[in-house]
Amino acid sequence: MSHDNGQGKGFLLGLLAGSIVGSAVALLYAPKSGKELRGELKDKSDDFFEDAENYIENARDKAQELINDGKKKSEKLVAEAKEKVDSLLEEAETILDDAKVKAESAVESSKKVVNEKGSKFKSAVKAGVDSYKKEKEDK
Repeated sequence: MSHDNGQGKGFLLGLLAGSIVGSAVALLYAPKSGKELRGELKDKSDDFFEDAENYIENARDKAQELINDGKKKSEKLVAEAKEKVDSLLEEAETILDDAKVKAESAVESSKKVVNEKGSKFKSAVKAGVDSYKKEKEDK
């Protein structure tokens, strides 16, 4: 797209320069008095300067439009990215909270199992010690 714009710009500048040169040559070879020739040259140069100013103004306007469009698009992209990041953060927090709940549940159930097994183990050790003492006493 920018390549086409450069060609169009070059074409317009070439057209403008060619018009100036062609007009100047035509005026110089026309059979007129010096005063008339200078007057026409001044009029033509004024016209060309006015055309050039219009061209420059149009170029400025288009450049400003492109800048404004770019700003709007970048602001929109930033807003969309922020929304996606916020959404991902919320999702991550939800997953983390779920993981915490599951971990706490697993820890609690593990504590219960360890306490139950520990109680059974204590009881088994105590029964073994009592049995050993009883056998020792019986001997």
